[in-house]
Amino acid sequence: MKTNPIGSNAEYTEESFTFEEISELSGDTVLEFGAPWCGHCQAATPAIKEAVAERSGLRHIRIYDGKGKRLGRAFKVKLWPTLILLHDGKEVARLVRPLKVDEVRRFIAKLD
Repeated sequence: MKTNPIGSNAEYTEESFTFEEISELSGDTVLEFGAPWCGHCQAATPAIKEAVAERSGLRHIRIYDGKGKRLGRAFKVKLWPTLILLHDGKEVARLVRPLKVDEVRRFIAKLD
């Protein structure tokens, strides 16, 4: 598997993971699809970072998405940011364009 800066402070990675590589992840993961220049993504970043930081052991992968990016299409991402919550590589929930930390906390709580 490719290395990726993982954690709540990671920037968007342009390294492309495959759908198969993502589905092989163990444990809990939040995939965040977006772009650094996206206003919606910039507005959501503080809430996402705060909620993810509160959950010990939660992997957070920020994926630079856009035209021609296969992983976003495989997950049927249409709006940014889109958060996809995974447990052992399987989708548990998704959240589109969150603005409040409580929204992200409720989203992450679906792992419980």
